[in-house]
This record gives sequence, structure tokens and C-alpha cells, in this order.
Amino acid sequence: MIATLLLAAGQSSRMGGRDKLLETVDGVQLLALLTARALSVGPTFVTLPSADHRRRFALPQSAQIVVVDANLGMAHSIKAGIAALGDTATGVMILPADMPDITAADMAAVQAAANLSSAPIVRATTSQGTPGHPIYFAASQFSRFDDLHGDRGAHRLTIGLEDQTLLVPLQGDRARLDLDTPQDWHAYRAR
Repeated sequence: MIATLLLAAGQSSRMGGRDKLLETVDGVQLLALLTARALSVGPTFVTLPSADHRRRFALPQSAQIVVVDANLGMAHSIKAGIAALGDTATGVMILPADMPDITAADMAAVQAAANLSSAPIVRATTSQGTPGHPIYFAASQFSRFDDLHGDRGAHRLTIGLEDQTLLVPLQGDRARLDLDTPQDWHAYRAR
């Protein structure tokens, strides 16, 4: 089983009091939208600042969603998500939950590449080849997550392993587009 790990435990500290994951895209809260897309690909784990956080109410009702309490920075969030996967996971696809243009087809493309390849890392890129998300890690890489600390993401675990990383280009800049500030949201909605 390849699971999707949606990282949704951040504080939205650059949003001026708004929650970026509760902003709407096409009339749907971003967290709900990305979770539904991930669910269409397979089992989905969502990290939240706490199990009773208001984001919990944005999640679709599904037995395939596992909520993981993770409130000590991105590294803790990733490690808690990895720990929650259990022994049946053959790999995990990690995706920050603030990337509105990532589609279910994009997630399925990364997962299909992982299933067809022996590469321990599969990484989405922009159409120009710039590395982004989602990033797949085979279970053989899970022990490497122990070295993550603070607000550092999984990207640094790919450094030095470029020759073992399969790249999957996605359309445009969607593999890199994240929305962290009100200005980002305004520009996104204006385009």
C-alpha cells in the first residue's frame, strides 16, 4: 500500500489571522479539496495541529482518512505521519496541503511511477524540471526521517540521491505552487 500523507499541521502564521487551508478553491475549502483528491488515489493520512482542530471539520467523512496529531513543526508532522502508516505501507507520497493545483491525476501519476519503478524516491517536478511535490519515498527510506528536525521538510532527504530519484513532470508550475500569504491567495484568484 502506498499512502498519501497530507501535511496540514502548520499554523498559517503568514496569513494575518486567516487559515490558508480553510480558504476556498472553486467553493470548497482547500484542505477538503486536497483530501478528497488524495482519497481518490488511496489511503490518506492528514497531520493536524491537534485532533480537535477546526481543520478536522473540513475533512471529508471517510474511514480511509487517518488524522495524525502533530503540532511541533514540519519535521515532527512528517515523522508522526510516517509512524502512523503501519507495517503494510510500501511507501508514502508526501504533499503539503497548501498546493491547490495538485490534482488527483497528478498524485496518481507519481504513485504509478513509484509502482513501476525500483527508485526509492519519486518526485514531481514543474514542466520545466524544477523539483516540487508530491514526493514519494519507499518504505526502505523511512528510517531516514529520524534525522528531520524543526521546520525542515522531506526535501533535504532527497539531496545526494538524485541518481536514485525518478522525476515525474507535472503541467506548468503546479508542483511548486503553494499559497502561504493573503497576497499569494489574491494573486492565485486573480489569474
